[in-house]
Amino acid sequence: MNELAIFGGIPIRKEPFPVWPRVTREMKDSLIDTFENQSWGVGSETIDIFNTEFAKMQDAKFALSIHSGTSAIWICLKAAGIEAGDEVILPSYTFIATATSVVLANAVPVFADIDLETGNIDPASVKSLITNKTKAIIPVHTGGAPADLVNLQKISKKHNIPIIEDAAQAHGSMLNGKKVGAIGLGGIFSFQTSKNMSSGEGGAIVSNDESFIDACFSYHNCGRVRNGQWYEHHRLGSNLRMSALNAAILLPQIKSTSSDVLLRERSRKILDEGIGNIDGLVPLKLIKDTKSSNHIYIIRYKKEKFHNIKREVFFKAMQAEGVYTYKGWSPLYKEPLFSINPKEYPWLENIDYNGLFHDNTETFAQEQAVWLRQNHLIGTDNDLKDIINAFEKVTTVMRKSPDKFKNIIT
Repeated sequence: MNELAIFGGIPIRKEPFPVWPRVTREMKDSLIDTFENQSWGVGSETIDIFNTEFAKMQDAKFALSIHSGTSAIWICLKAAGIEAGDEVILPSYTFIATATSVVLANAVPVFADIDLETGNIDPASVKSLITNKTKAIIPVHTGGAPADLVNLQKISKKHNIPIIEDAAQAHGSMLNGKKVGAIGLGGIFSFQTSKNMSSGEGGAIVSNDESFIDACFSYHNCGRVRNGQWYEHHRLGSNLRMSALNAAILLPQIKSTSSDVLLRERSRKILDEGIGNIDGLVPLKLIKDTKSSNHIYIIRYKKEKFHNIKREVFFKAMQAEGVYTYKGWSPLYKEPLFSINPKEYPWLENIDYNGLFHDNTETFAQEQAVWLRQNHLIGTDNDLKDIINAFEKVTTVMRKSPDKFKNIIT
C-alpha cells in the first residue's frame, strides 16, 4: 500500500466529489417562470403550489414555507403555546439553532443526552428531565436518521407535552412507513445551501393540526390571521415569509428528491458494508422500521482500536487522502452562547449550563463522531470505492505504524 499522503505519498483522491447543490434545467425554468409571471412574494401562486406539494411529499395535511429552518422552530414553539420561562427539552447534540430558537421564544433549553449508537436524543434521558414546566420536546433527526419517536410519543401522551420535530436534515425520511415532520404536533425542515433540498436559504413547517398551522401562519406573517384584514394583527409575529423565488427553486426538487433518497440510501449501504468491516469504525445504527434521508454520513471512531491515536489526527490523514472527514457538532451546553448574560436573558440567570456533562454526548461529539459531507453520497460507485479505500489505507497504517503519527499537530 502506498505511503499516506500526509507523509508525502500519493493521495487516494485527487478529483473533487460531486458539487452540491446541483443546478438543473427544471430549476432554471421554474425560477424564470416565477420571476417573469408571478408575484415575487405575498400572493404568489408558486408559494401556494409549493406548500401543497411539500405537504404531500411529507405525508402531512398542511405545509407553510418559511424563510429559514431556524425561524420555523421559533414559530412552532410560539404556535404550540410556549411562554416565558417554559422549559423545552432538546438533545445536547444538534445544531445551535435548535437551542437558540428556544431562547428566542423566552423559554429555557433543557438538554437531554443522546443514544451513543444512533446519535439521536435518548428517550430515557428525556423522561428523567420532565417537570411541571416542560411544555415541549424537540427531537432532532440527526443526519436524516429518524429519532425514536415511538418512545418519545409515549412520553408526550403521558404528560400532554407536544413534540416539535427538528427535521432540518430529514427530507423524505420515514418511520413506520410514514414521513417524518408531522408525526408530532408539527415539524420543521431547512432548505439552506447544504441540505438535500436547497434554495440557498429557506425552511418549512408541516403539520396535521389545522389550528396549529393557522397559528404558525400568524407568527410568520406579522401576526396576521387567515382571512383577516391586511392591517389587522393578533400576535407578536414577524415577517418570516419565504420569497417566491426560493419556492420556485424548490418546487422541481420535490420530484427529484425521491430519486436522490434512493441514491443516498444505496450509497450509505455500500459505505456501511465497506467501512463497517474495519475494526474500530462503527456506522450509526438506525432504529427499527426507519428510512433515513442520509443527509450526512456519520460513523464512530474508536481510538482504542488504533493505539489511542486521536480522532483529529485521523481527520488530518483522511483529508490529505482527499476525503474530507470532520467532527460535526460540539455539545451545545459548551457553546459560548450559554455563558449567559443575566441582564439579557434573566429567565436563564440561575442555570449553570457550563456545569453540564452528558456522557454519551461528550463521547460522541468530542471523541467518536466522524462526518462525511453530504455530497459524498451522491457520486458514482468509483467515488464510493475511493472513500472506502481511503478509510482502509489510513486505518491500516495507523494500526501497523502508530509511531508515525506522534508528531502530527492538531
